[in-house]
Amino acid sequence: MCLAIPVQVVEFLEEGMVRVRVGESQTFLTASTMLLPVPSKIGDFLIVHAGFALHVLTEEEAMSSLSALREIADALNAKGTLDA
Repeated sequence: MCLAIPVQVVEFLEEGMVRVRVGESQTFLTASTMLLPVPSKIGDFLIVHAGFALHVLTEEEAMSSLSALREIADALNAKGTLDA
C-alpha cells in the first residue's frame, strides 16, 4: 500500500519537471508532470507517486488530507507507536 502526501508546486524546471514542497514541511522533491491531464501551475497541489504527479488537488482537498494525516500521526505518537 502506498500513502501519498499532497505536495505543492513551487518551481518549474526543465522538461516537464517541477520542484514541489512535501505537505507543510521543509522537504522538497522533484516530480514529473508528464502524466497529468492538464498543465500544473505554481501553487497547485498534486498527488505524486514514484516521482510522477498523477492528480491535481484543490487546496481544500490537500488541506483535508494533510489534516487527516496529522491526526493519524498524533494518535500514533500518543500511543507511543510512532517515533518523533
